[in-house]
Amino acid sequence: MPLVTTGELVAGAAARRSAVAAFNVITLEHIEAVVAGAESARAPVVLQVSENAVKFRYGRLLPLAAAAVAAAERAEVPVALHLDHVQSDDLLRQAPAAGFSSVMYDAARLPYADNLAATRAAADWAHAQGLWIEAELGQIGGKEGQPALDAHAPGARTDPAEARAFVADSGVDALAVAVGSSHAMTTRTAALDHERLKRLATTLDVPLVLHGSSGVPDPELTAAVSGGIAKVNIGTALNLAMTGAIRAHLAAHPEAVDSRTYLSVGREAMTQAVARLVQVVSPGA
Repeated sequence: MPLVTTGELVAGAAARRSAVAAFNVITLEHIEAVVAGAESARAPVVLQVSENAVKFRYGRLLPLAAAAVAAAERAEVPVALHLDHVQSDDLLRQAPAAGFSSVMYDAARLPYADNLAATRAAADWAHAQGLWIEAELGQIGGKEGQPALDAHAPGARTDPAEARAFVADSGVDALAVAVGSSHAMTTRTAALDHERLKRLATTLDVPLVLHGSSGVPDPELTAAVSGGIAKVNIGTALNLAMTGAIRAHLAAHPEAVDSRTYLSVGREAMTQAVARLVQVVSPGA
């Protein structure tokens, strides 16, 4: 079916008091697994390409984006494309022509005033191009190149009053909030601050996004969605599934040399992970 927009998927989920699952993809196998898992769960999904993934692909956005577009257009469920954690203005400006309907502009590493100024400029440009834009406030941490961060440290979490001013002054369409999760977690041990999330949901009039969701247990994810999260970002969970399955396959078959034999195993493991997580995040979608 035709590509849909991230904005309409998130708005629809928010209206249902549900969330849309958004998966970060790195390879064609990631893309195929996300689409197949979403089809199995019969739920819409967002394919996300991060700036770090673009760097991995020799700095070229279009090859991976073209694969994502082709897969989305042939999917049996609605699929949107989102450019994630963009810090480069040059990459930001490549988004519309590459098929993306939305971007997450990441200036959260900067002091508040600089974050606001950079995000405001990005939002003005994005809206002029018809893009939906997400930003981040607070310290979620865990991204490559970031210093180690305690997601429970004082000052790390998003302040509701500051968030209200930031959203109003920046003009963003959604906000990623720091409520106790962290990027790149390999264990599902994150404990979310549901009271803070409740305050953010009642204070803000834009959809809220949870980053670092791979480290959040299912009951915590369910509670976060009930508490106002409308978009749930997942990346590391796919890499864990893929790597674990490939490692086990190669250990059992040390003679294997055809990459298709182990990539298909990794892809199937990711497909199953997607199907399960989509059902947790978007029950009955």
